[in-house]
Amino acid sequence: MSKQSPKTRPSHRISFARIIGTDEKGNERLGSAREIGSVWPRKNGGGSIIRLDFVPIELTQHQGVLFLSEVADKSGDEEGFAS
Repeated sequence: MSKQSPKTRPSHRISFARIIGTDEKGNERLGSAREIGSVWPRKNGGGSIIRLDFVPIELTQHQGVLFLSEVADKSGDEEGFAS
């Protein structure tokens, strides 16, 4: 049997919001952000791996922005049912 290592969790979530127009000052307005992937730490501690579940077509056309959000550290006791 092989040794089981502790399961790793993503360190960050990747979200995408497309540009839906401009406001009265000429600033870009963004639509709702949708999660499209995650960032996983490498086992050797050197950098990270980006995993995209899909690539929005608007991203390839420079018509949106990516957001990188840190994943909250969840301990088993912090969330769940009250006793």
